[in-house]
Amino acid sequence: MPTNHTQPTVTVLGLGPMGRALAGAFVDAGVRTTVWNRTPGRDAELVSRGAVSAGTAEEAVAASELTVVCVVNYDASDAVLRRAEVEAALKGRALVNLTADSPDRARSTAAWAAEHGVEYLDGAIMTAAPSIGTPEAVFIYSGPVDLHERFAPVLAVLGGTHTHLGAEIGRAAGFDIALLDIFWTSMAGYVHALALAKAEGISARELAPFAQGIGAILPALFTEFAEDFDSGSYSGAINPLASGVSTMAHVVHTAESHGIESGVMRAAEGLTRRTIALGHGADGVSRLAEVLGRR
Repeated sequence: MPTNHTQPTVTVLGLGPMGRALAGAFVDAGVRTTVWNRTPGRDAELVSRGAVSAGTAEEAVAASELTVVCVVNYDASDAVLRRAEVEAALKGRALVNLTADSPDRARSTAAWAAEHGVEYLDGAIMTAAPSIGTPEAVFIYSGPVDLHERFAPVLAVLGGTHTHLGAEIGRAAGFDIALLDIFWTSMAGYVHALALAKAEGISARELAPFAQGIGAILPALFTEFAEDFDSGSYSGAINPLASGVSTMAHVVHTAESHGIESGVMRAAEGLTRRTIALGHGADGVSRLAEVLGRR
């Protein structure tokens, strides 16, 4: 295996939009980069910039001390990695998996890697493909600290911030899933608001500046609610649940009067009413998380 860290070698498996962005950043930084994709032809532009095209996944893995895989999910990465030829080529080498999936899949992949003598680091990319190679990129990792430190210099050429979250291999995926939860539930709320606004004769462009105002108050609330939740205070000083639930009901009533499906808001209202019924009407929003987490 190559050991000259002054001239690192990297393989990128998977050349979707994110994989191409990763490979391109390595190439642009002067890192000798080998690329491979299950669907042929996606590497042409990268090869024109200096990447090396591999004919097979095992050939690609054997070309580098570090392999970075980024595909749609762990079913896809398993289909590439868990073949005898690739496992043999990976033995004694390092693998960084930037594929998004669940914490339990990260843990099962780490167990597979240990069984086959592969040094394994799990990770996630928290920003869109165009951010790669720029200061806006955000990467998180979990797994062996020494492995992360060894390859931190070459991973740094991907731009942005790189945070190691701990040795427990599932932590990066846990952060990723929790943050995706925020994103997708927020997007569900926003598109519901757009539909409701349209039904009331309000255009999306008219609503957007005020929606941005709502978004601007959230960072401070995230911090406050986190402190409430971790401390167990569940403060309702700003907006107790007994008061807030009525505004949820207004949203549901108005939307459904226009025939707009409101399952997400109905679920939020239902959880809030159950929490109030448990005696927590004077508490704040963070109490909902405690109720959700009860066994």
